[in-house]
Amino acid sequence: MTSALDQIFAALADRTRRAILTMLLEDDMAVTDVAEPFEISLAAISKHLAILAAAGLITQEKRGRVKWCKLEPDALRDASVWMQGFGQFEPVNLDAFERFLEGELDRPSEAGEAPPAP
Repeated sequence: MTSALDQIFAALADRTRRAILTMLLEDDMAVTDVAEPFEISLAAISKHLAILAAAGLITQEKRGRVKWCKLEPDALRDASVWMQGFGQFEPVNLDAFERFLEGELDRPSEAGEAPPAP
């Protein structure tokens, strides 16, 4: 489980990946739609998506010629259980997680990154 937790927390450590997860809270998205609001290459977005997929936070599926991304909210369960072990954290509530991610996106972005459009 430690390796899986490491992958989840490493994936969540990046602002762009957190922004992608926020976008996917709304609905499944094509990779090109995920890339649209960011000022980085499609190849860079694909690398971010691969990290999220390796952590189990998203799945990717090819439909015709288009690759779609889908949020896997249950993937945060192990991280939530681990945090609860410290007795300071509540179980992960996806609504609260969404609010947290939105708050993160309201902060000034790092160079080369743009928050998703509202």
